[in-house]
Amino acid sequence: MDQAPVTPPLVAGPLRLAPFRALRLAGSRISDPASARTLARPYHDVQERLRTWEQRGFLVHDAEPALYLHEYTVSGITVRGLVGAVDVSRRAVRLDQRALLPHEGIYPAQADDLADRMAEMGINPAPILLVQRSPAPLRDLLRTVRAAPAEQLVDRSGQLHRLWTLRDPELLSSVGDLLAPTTALIADGHHRYAAYLKLQARDPGAPTDRGLAMLVDHDDTPLFLGAIHRVLVGSSVRDVADAAAALDIRTRETTQEQAVAALGPSTLVATDNETWLVIDLELADGRVEVEVLHDRLVPSLAHGPSRITYHHAAQDALHQAGPDHGIALLMPAPTLAQVQQVVGAGRLFPEKATSFQPKPAFGVFIRSWHDEQRVPSSPPPPPATPGPPRS
Repeated sequence: MDQAPVTPPLVAGPLRLAPFRALRLAGSRISDPASARTLARPYHDVQERLRTWEQRGFLVHDAEPALYLHEYTVSGITVRGLVGAVDVSRRAVRLDQRALLPHEGIYPAQADDLADRMAEMGINPAPILLVQRSPAPLRDLLRTVRAAPAEQLVDRSGQLHRLWTLRDPELLSSVGDLLAPTTALIADGHHRYAAYLKLQARDPGAPTDRGLAMLVDHDDTPLFLGAIHRVLVGSSVRDVADAAAALDIRTRETTQEQAVAALGPSTLVATDNETWLVIDLELADGRVEVEVLHDRLVPSLAHGPSRITYHHAAQDALHQAGPDHGIALLMPAPTLAQVQQVVGAGRLFPEKATSFQPKPAFGVFIRSWHDEQRVPSSPPPPPATPGPPRS
């Protein structure tokens, strides 16, 4: 896309996760690409397809609303979080009013397209992923419900899932009270989040006042936060060295082995697979590495980049680098504290700066708007009763 990403609107607190009637695929169909493709065009047929799946036993539709505790394990990493319908009906005008904290910009056209798809389907097909350091009393409370899961299953990819349903009114009230004053960082799903806000603005008071979300406590089961490396097409290692010198940023040429060993906090590596350049950054004013790269270093390059590509694996970035193509820029992994630091200051990260893993599999939770009633508008206050005449 040619246009620069923009800051999405901000949701005001309190943070609320509402119970909903979950639609869940059968275990053999969770993580199945064919299931995801079935929710493709024509979108207006999706509700009928879901009914057919339910009749054939491919889909479970819970009879009563609940909050859900969902635990999954991928490659030895276990993640556990609350799944519910997050309230997006209020807008924040100040940073201290925020309940949900985006850390990346969005492309409005992409968010519009996602909103149109969800509106035609009448569902939230998957939860956005939120992360926070939850209050200790909430962590303790949720620990008490984990004695025996309501369901345990293995999906098509061999991933283990455990599910608990939370319906007890007193428990739900306690969860709500503990969540209300907190905030949550959007780890994944920024465009779906923006689509939620567009849908809510189109029809206030409808089920679109809420959107499906999974909230993970980083102090309970932390997500893995990885780096996203770059390839600067059309730029050279010399361009980077010259730009760094002009900005008083220290660099040094070294061997591949020493450069890779040096990669870490405040340190980047640029290479065309022939020359290896270590870049030592001095971080100031709360800035993080990827901000310095995109705000200062890249704009100062004498040539290019004509294009930037993004890679979760360093080896993939290195595979595309070469003297006649461009350079790989290997990035250190950010920390959650760094992300919170940038967001807390009201800034956004450059595009493709963070990778929170592992994400929940498709099909464990789907939310249908047709299960929920429109929220009635508040009646006007009754006329005041005349009081006794004043003396």
